[in-house]
Amino acid sequence: MTEWVDVRQLAKNLQISESDAQALLNGKEAEALLVPSNGTRSNGNATHDALFFQSNDISIYCESFLDTKSVPPETVDLIVTSPPYNVGIDYSTHDDTTEYDAYLEFSGRWLSKAFELTRPDGRLCMNIPLDKNKGGQQSVCADITHIAKLVGWQYHSTIIWNEGNISRRTAWGSWMSASAPFVIAPVEVIVVMYKQTWKKHRRTDQVNDITRNEFMDWTNGVWTFNGESKKKIGHPAPFPRELPKRCIKLFSFVGDTVLDPFLGSGTTLLEASANHRTGIGFDIALEYCELAQKRLESVWQTPKQPKLI
Repeated sequence: MTEWVDVRQLAKNLQISESDAQALLNGKEAEALLVPSNGTRSNGNATHDALFFQSNDISIYCESFLDTKSVPPETVDLIVTSPPYNVGIDYSTHDDTTEYDAYLEFSGRWLSKAFELTRPDGRLCMNIPLDKNKGGQQSVCADITHIAKLVGWQYHSTIIWNEGNISRRTAWGSWMSASAPFVIAPVEVIVVMYKQTWKKHRRTDQVNDITRNEFMDWTNGVWTFNGESKKKIGHPAPFPRELPKRCIKLFSFVGDTVLDPFLGSGTTLLEASANHRTGIGFDIALEYCELAQKRLESVWQTPKQPKLI
Protein backbone atom coordinates (compact mmCIF):
# COMPACT_ATOMS: atom_id res chain seq x y z
CA MET A 1 0.00 0.00 0.00
CA THR A 2 1.39 3.41 -1.02
CA GLU A 3 1.91 5.86 1.81
CA TRP A 4 -0.05 9.11 1.44
CA VAL A 5 2.10 12.24 1.24
CA ASP A 6 0.89 15.78 1.96
CA VAL A 7 1.97 17.65 -1.19
CA ARG A 8 1.50 21.05 0.45
CA GLN A 9 3.73 20.12 3.41
CA LEU A 10 6.36 18.55 1.15
CA ALA A 11 6.51 21.74 -0.95
CA LYS A 12 6.88 23.85 2.17
CA ASN A 13 9.63 21.63 3.58
CA LEU A 14 11.60 21.69 0.32
CA GLN A 15 10.75 25.35 -0.39
CA ILE A 16 9.44 24.55 -3.86
CA SER A 17 6.05 24.94 -5.53
CA GLU A 18 3.29 22.37 -5.01
CA SER A 19 3.41 21.45 -8.71
CA ASP A 20 7.14 20.70 -8.37
CA ALA A 21 6.49 18.67 -5.23
CA GLN A 22 3.85 16.64 -7.07
CA ALA A 23 6.29 16.08 -9.93
CA LEU A 24 8.86 14.78 -7.45
CA LEU A 25 6.31 12.32 -6.09
CA ASN A 26 5.57 11.21 -9.64
CA GLY A 27 9.25 10.48 -10.24
CA LYS A 28 9.92 13.53 -12.44
CA GLU A 29 12.81 14.98 -10.46
CA ALA A 30 14.61 16.46 -13.46
CA GLU A 31 11.49 18.23 -14.67
CA ALA A 32 10.56 19.46 -11.21
CA LEU A 33 13.97 20.96 -10.60
CA LEU A 34 14.35 22.49 -14.05
CA VAL A 35 13.79 26.04 -12.78
CA PRO A 36 15.59 26.94 -9.53
CA SER A 37 13.88 29.10 -6.95
CA ASN A 38 16.06 32.16 -7.64
CA GLY A 39 14.08 32.82 -10.82
CA THR A 40 15.16 31.69 -14.28
CA ARG A 41 13.50 30.67 -17.51
CA SER A 42 13.41 27.18 -18.94
CA ASN A 43 15.43 26.57 -22.10
CA GLY A 44 13.99 25.47 -25.41
CA ASN A 45 15.37 21.94 -25.09
CA ALA A 46 13.67 21.26 -21.76
CA THR A 47 10.62 19.06 -21.43
CA HIS A 48 8.95 21.63 -19.19
CA ASP A 49 9.40 24.54 -21.60
CA ALA A 50 5.96 26.02 -20.82
CA LEU A 51 7.38 27.31 -17.53
CA PHE A 52 8.41 30.81 -18.53
CA PHE A 53 9.44 32.22 -15.15
CA GLN A 54 9.56 31.18 -11.50
CA SER A 55 10.72 33.07 -8.42
CA ASN A 56 9.54 33.89 -4.90
CA ASP A 57 6.66 31.34 -5.01
CA ILE A 58 5.41 32.86 -8.28
CA SER A 59 5.22 30.80 -11.50
CA ILE A 60 4.34 32.03 -14.99
CA TYR A 61 3.48 29.54 -17.75
CA CYS A 62 3.46 30.65 -21.38
CA GLU A 63 0.89 28.16 -22.62
CA SER A 64 -2.84 27.71 -23.02
CA PHE A 65 -4.57 27.10 -19.72
CA LEU A 66 -7.07 24.86 -21.51
CA ASP A 67 -4.44 22.27 -22.38
CA THR A 68 -1.97 22.60 -19.53
CA LYS A 69 -0.63 19.67 -17.54
CA SER A 70 1.72 21.92 -15.56
CA VAL A 71 -0.48 22.07 -12.45
CA PRO A 72 -1.64 18.87 -10.71
CA PRO A 73 -5.39 18.39 -10.11
CA GLU A 74 -6.91 19.65 -6.85
CA THR A 75 -3.94 21.77 -5.76
CA VAL A 76 -5.33 25.30 -6.19
CA ASP A 77 -7.06 27.12 -3.34
CA LEU A 78 -8.37 30.18 -5.17
CA ILE A 79 -8.77 31.24 -8.79
CA VAL A 80 -8.94 34.99 -9.42
CA THR A 81 -9.30 35.98 -13.04
CA SER A 82 -10.85 38.24 -15.62
CA PRO A 83 -11.37 36.13 -18.75
CA PRO A 84 -11.72 37.66 -22.23
CA TYR A 85 -15.00 39.59 -22.56
CA ASN A 86 -15.52 38.97 -26.30
CA VAL A 87 -16.14 42.66 -26.96
CA GLY A 88 -13.43 43.29 -29.54
CA ILE A 89 -10.49 44.05 -27.25
CA ASP A 90 -7.25 44.14 -29.23
CA TYR A 91 -5.29 41.32 -27.58
CA SER A 92 -2.02 40.34 -29.25
CA THR A 93 -2.91 36.64 -29.73
CA HIS A 94 -6.57 36.09 -28.75
CA ASP A 95 -9.53 36.73 -31.06
CA ASP A 96 -11.99 38.70 -28.92
CA THR A 97 -14.69 38.87 -31.61
CA THR A 98 -15.98 35.30 -31.86
CA GLU A 99 -19.65 34.36 -32.16
CA TYR A 100 -21.41 34.40 -28.80
CA ASP A 101 -22.11 30.64 -28.82
CA ALA A 102 -18.41 29.96 -29.47
CA TYR A 103 -17.52 32.33 -26.64
CA LEU A 104 -19.78 30.45 -24.24
CA GLU A 105 -18.27 27.14 -25.36
CA PHE A 106 -14.80 28.54 -24.67
CA SER A 107 -16.01 29.69 -21.23
CA GLY A 108 -17.22 26.19 -20.43
CA ARG A 109 -13.84 24.73 -21.39
CA TRP A 110 -11.75 26.98 -19.16
CA LEU A 111 -14.23 26.69 -16.29
CA SER A 112 -13.97 22.88 -16.55
CA LYS A 113 -10.17 23.04 -16.41
CA ALA A 114 -10.32 25.40 -13.45
CA PHE A 115 -12.71 23.01 -11.69
CA GLU A 116 -10.28 20.12 -12.25
CA LEU A 117 -7.33 21.95 -10.71
CA THR A 118 -9.15 23.38 -7.68
CA ARG A 119 -9.21 21.73 -4.26
CA PRO A 120 -12.57 20.43 -2.95
CA ASP A 121 -12.83 23.56 -0.77
CA GLY A 122 -11.37 25.78 -3.49
CA ARG A 123 -12.99 28.98 -4.72
CA LEU A 124 -13.40 30.99 -7.90
CA CYS A 125 -13.60 34.79 -8.24
CA MET A 126 -14.56 35.60 -11.82
CA ASN A 127 -14.55 39.23 -12.99
CA ILE A 128 -16.89 39.43 -15.99
CA PRO A 129 -19.33 41.92 -17.54
CA LEU A 130 -22.86 42.17 -16.23
CA ASP A 131 -24.04 42.27 -19.84
CA LYS A 132 -23.00 43.66 -23.21
CA ASN A 133 -24.58 45.34 -26.20
CA LYS A 134 -21.70 45.28 -28.69
CA GLY A 135 -22.68 42.79 -31.37
CA GLY A 136 -26.12 42.38 -29.82
CA GLN A 137 -27.44 42.46 -26.28
CA GLN A 138 -26.32 39.48 -24.21
CA SER A 139 -26.75 38.58 -20.53
CA VAL A 140 -23.09 37.65 -20.07
CA CYS A 141 -23.04 37.25 -16.29
CA ALA A 142 -26.18 35.13 -16.19
CA ASP A 143 -25.03 32.93 -19.08
CA ILE A 144 -21.50 32.28 -17.80
CA THR A 145 -22.74 31.67 -14.24
CA HIS A 146 -25.20 29.10 -15.63
CA ILE A 147 -22.40 27.37 -17.55
CA ALA A 148 -20.19 27.33 -14.45
CA LYS A 149 -22.96 25.60 -12.51
CA LEU A 150 -23.35 23.02 -15.28
CA VAL A 151 -19.60 22.34 -15.03
CA GLY A 152 -19.99 21.65 -11.30
CA TRP A 153 -19.22 24.96 -9.61
CA GLN A 154 -21.50 25.94 -6.72
CA TYR A 155 -22.80 29.50 -6.59
CA HIS A 156 -22.01 31.65 -3.55
CA SER A 157 -22.54 35.33 -4.33
CA THR A 158 -22.03 38.18 -6.78
CA ILE A 159 -20.05 41.30 -5.97
CA ILE A 160 -20.89 44.45 -7.92
CA TRP A 161 -17.81 46.42 -8.94
CA ASN A 162 -18.82 50.05 -9.37
CA GLU A 163 -16.04 51.13 -11.69
CA GLY A 164 -17.66 54.50 -12.35
CA ASN A 165 -16.75 54.63 -16.04
CA ILE A 166 -19.99 56.15 -17.29
CA SER A 167 -18.03 59.11 -18.68
CA ARG A 168 -16.48 56.80 -21.31
CA ARG A 169 -19.89 55.84 -22.66
CA THR A 170 -20.44 56.36 -26.40
CA ALA A 171 -23.44 54.13 -27.24
CA TRP A 172 -26.90 55.56 -26.50
CA GLY A 173 -29.13 53.77 -28.97
CA SER A 174 -31.96 56.09 -29.98
CA TRP A 175 -30.99 59.48 -28.51
CA MET A 176 -33.77 60.98 -26.35
CA SER A 177 -36.32 58.67 -27.94
CA ALA A 178 -38.29 55.64 -26.79
CA SER A 179 -37.59 54.06 -30.19
CA ALA A 180 -34.57 51.94 -29.16
CA PRO A 181 -32.55 53.38 -26.26
CA PHE A 182 -29.64 51.47 -24.69
CA VAL A 183 -29.58 51.04 -20.92
CA ILE A 184 -26.01 50.48 -19.79
CA ALA A 185 -24.95 49.87 -16.17
CA PRO A 186 -21.47 51.31 -15.49
CA VAL A 187 -20.52 48.27 -13.41
CA GLU A 188 -18.86 44.90 -13.73
CA VAL A 189 -19.34 41.87 -11.50
CA ILE A 190 -17.18 39.42 -9.58
CA VAL A 191 -19.00 36.09 -9.41
CA VAL A 192 -17.88 34.06 -6.38
CA MET A 193 -18.23 30.27 -6.60
CA TYR A 194 -16.79 27.18 -4.92
CA LYS A 195 -16.11 23.56 -5.83
CA GLN A 196 -17.68 21.30 -3.19
CA THR A 197 -17.76 22.98 0.23
CA TRP A 198 -17.83 26.69 1.01
CA LYS A 199 -16.28 26.30 4.46
CA LYS A 200 -12.53 25.86 4.17
CA HIS A 201 -11.10 22.68 5.68
CA ARG A 202 -9.33 23.41 8.95
CA ARG A 203 -5.55 23.33 8.69
CA THR A 204 -3.04 23.78 11.49
CA ASP A 205 -1.04 26.32 9.49
CA GLN A 206 -3.89 28.53 8.29
CA VAL A 207 -3.39 32.24 8.94
CA ASN A 208 -5.82 35.07 8.21
CA ASP A 209 -4.33 38.44 7.30
CA ILE A 210 -7.47 40.48 6.71
CA THR A 211 -8.10 43.40 9.07
CA ARG A 212 -11.36 44.14 10.85
CA ASN A 213 -12.08 47.19 8.69
CA GLU A 214 -11.22 45.34 5.49
CA PHE A 215 -13.53 42.47 6.41
CA MET A 216 -16.42 44.78 7.24
CA ASP A 217 -15.96 46.86 4.08
CA TRP A 218 -15.33 44.03 1.64
CA THR A 219 -18.21 41.80 2.78
CA ASN A 220 -20.45 44.60 1.54
CA GLY A 221 -21.26 43.32 -1.94
CA VAL A 222 -20.79 46.66 -3.71
CA TRP A 223 -17.14 47.58 -4.27
CA THR A 224 -16.33 51.07 -5.51
CA PHE A 225 -12.88 51.83 -6.91
CA ASN A 226 -11.51 53.02 -10.24
CA GLY A 227 -10.39 50.86 -13.12
CA GLU A 228 -6.81 50.68 -14.37
CA SER A 229 -5.17 52.64 -17.19
CA LYS A 230 -4.37 50.62 -20.31
CA LYS A 231 -1.68 53.12 -21.30
CA LYS A 232 -0.02 53.07 -17.88
CA ILE A 233 0.15 49.28 -17.65
CA GLY A 234 0.77 48.49 -21.32
CA HIS A 235 -2.05 45.98 -21.68
CA PRO A 236 -5.42 46.36 -23.46
CA ALA A 237 -7.56 45.19 -20.54
CA PRO A 238 -5.87 45.43 -17.11
CA PHE A 239 -7.79 45.39 -13.87
CA PRO A 240 -6.64 47.38 -10.81
CA ARG A 241 -4.66 45.72 -8.04
CA GLU A 242 -7.46 46.45 -5.59
CA LEU A 243 -9.66 43.79 -7.19
CA PRO A 244 -7.42 40.72 -6.72
CA LYS A 245 -6.16 42.10 -3.42
CA ARG A 246 -9.66 42.02 -1.95
CA CYS A 247 -10.48 38.61 -3.39
CA ILE A 248 -7.21 37.09 -2.17
CA LYS A 249 -7.38 38.43 1.39
CA LEU A 250 -11.12 37.76 1.78
CA PHE A 251 -11.26 34.27 0.29
CA SER A 252 -7.87 32.64 1.03
CA PHE A 253 -5.36 32.08 3.81
CA VAL A 254 -1.72 33.15 3.90
CA GLY A 255 0.31 30.52 2.04
CA ASP A 256 -2.59 29.36 -0.15
CA THR A 257 -2.15 28.82 -3.88
CA VAL A 258 -3.80 31.43 -6.12
CA LEU A 259 -4.11 30.88 -9.88
CA ASP A 260 -5.02 33.17 -12.78
CA PRO A 261 -5.79 31.32 -16.04
CA PHE A 262 -5.61 34.59 -18.03
CA LEU A 263 -2.54 36.27 -16.61
CA GLY A 264 -2.46 39.36 -18.80
CA SER A 265 -0.33 42.03 -17.15
CA GLY A 266 0.19 39.89 -14.03
CA THR A 267 -1.92 41.88 -11.56
CA THR A 268 -3.24 38.80 -9.74
CA LEU A 269 0.32 37.52 -9.23
CA LEU A 270 1.43 40.93 -7.94
CA GLU A 271 -1.18 40.72 -5.20
CA ALA A 272 -0.54 37.04 -4.52
CA SER A 273 3.10 37.87 -3.91
CA ALA A 274 2.35 41.01 -1.89
CA ASN A 275 0.01 39.04 0.38
CA HIS A 276 2.25 35.98 0.84
CA ARG A 277 0.40 33.50 -1.34
CA THR A 278 1.83 31.14 -3.93
CA GLY A 279 0.87 32.48 -7.36
CA ILE A 280 0.45 30.71 -10.70
CA GLY A 281 -0.43 32.43 -13.96
CA PHE A 282 -1.01 31.38 -17.57
CA ASP A 283 -0.98 33.32 -20.80
CA ILE A 284 -0.52 32.31 -24.43
CA ALA A 285 1.06 35.68 -25.33
CA LEU A 286 4.80 35.86 -24.78
CA GLU A 287 4.71 39.66 -24.53
CA TYR A 288 2.19 39.51 -21.66
CA CYS A 289 4.30 36.93 -19.81
CA GLU A 290 7.26 39.28 -20.22
CA LEU A 291 5.17 42.23 -19.00
CA ALA A 292 4.04 40.30 -15.92
CA GLN A 293 7.62 39.28 -15.13
CA LYS A 294 8.79 42.88 -15.53
CA ARG A 295 6.10 44.19 -13.18
CA LEU A 296 6.87 41.54 -10.56
CA GLU A 297 10.61 42.14 -10.65
CA SER A 298 10.07 45.89 -10.47
CA VAL A 299 8.04 45.50 -7.27
CA TRP A 300 10.47 43.01 -5.73
CA GLN A 301 13.43 45.33 -6.39
CA THR A 302 11.75 48.40 -4.94
CA PRO A 303 12.76 48.87 -1.28
CA LYS A 304 9.91 49.26 1.15
CA GLN A 305 9.46 52.74 2.57
CA PRO A 306 9.73 52.97 6.38
CA LYS A 307 6.49 53.78 8.17
CA LEU A 308 6.28 57.18 9.75
CA ILE A 309 5.60 57.09 13.48
